[in-house]
Amino acid sequence: LLTALAFGLTIVAMAYSIGNISGCHINPAVSLGVLISGGMEVKEFVAYIISQCLGALAGSGLLALIFKAGGVTDKTGGFGSNGLGGVNGSACAGLLVEIVLTFIFVIAILGVTSKKANHGSFAGIVIGLTLVVVHILGIGLTGTSVNPARSLGPAIVAAIDGNTDAIASVWVFIVGPMAGSVLAAFVYKALEGSKK
Repeated sequence: LLTALAFGLTIVAMAYSIGNISGCHINPAVSLGVLISGGMEVKEFVAYIISQCLGALAGSGLLALIFKAGGVTDKTGGFGSNGLGGVNGSACAGLLVEIVLTFIFVIAILGVTSKKANHGSFAGIVIGLTLVVVHILGIGLTGTSVNPARSLGPAIVAAIDGNTDAIASVWVFIVGPMAGSVLAAFVYKALEGSKK
């Protein structure tokens, strides 16, 4: 529960601090959903993805440095990497979990940030609380990614540190969230279009 709250409340803080600058796109799956729903241009999308992945790599590298400098043992061995242990190592099950969780997260974001919805100042809270719920649902299964950059950064840093387990399954945490995002965007567009 604490991990879920930490992720969700961090998103709330980020939404209100940088949301007016960048839309608080710190997740490639969210950016993909926004792109498909017509909220950004391809050139902007590519720049966001590059920035998100570099940010995740820098953050994971900083975490590794803090662990090493402080003599802290990384009990996970992967600096918070996602894994398939909760689904008995099944990539198929992990993929399905990530598709469903990301679908929930992205469709909530698209709905609450729509100009038609006019949710205004409550959007960041709704998005953060949705992430809390998604983490509660999935953390015991896959560690809950719903963010390819969040999974890629720790997996690369763990591999550099000698643990290649996370990098071997990182594709699940890239493909699953991106597929869930595509589904969410198309469902949202269909639902929004049916209201006309």
